[in-house]
Amino acid sequence: QVQLVESGGGLVQPGGSLTLSCAAAGIAFSIYGLGWFRQAPGKQRELVAAINPTGAANYIDSVKGRFTISRDNAKKMVYLRMNSLKLEDTAVYYCHAFRGEEYWGQGTQVTVSS
Repeated sequence: QVQLVESGGGLVQPGGSLTLSCAAAGIAFSIYGLGWFRQAPGKQRELVAAINPTGAANYIDSVKGRFTISRDNAKKMVYLRMNSLKLEDTAVYYCHAFRGEEYWGQGTQVTVSS
């Protein structure tokens, strides 16, 4: 059974930091592409950051220089370090694994508010 379980969301003030974690089970983790998506109320889900099996990462323009995606294949974990958080980063963040088929986590809420 494939499972992706996110953790690390919460409430943070503008300018603050959070690190999201995603624990994977039931997949050959090291050969999967991994990503973090987010969905704000009333908006479409968007890909925030992705990392391929070799460790190459890509980001949407709005988070470049602020967010860092990383993976630990031995632990079957993927992380999203978020710095300098803005109000517009508020969303539910989802972990995603893809290699032909795709899998999703249940999501974790990130709220940026003063």
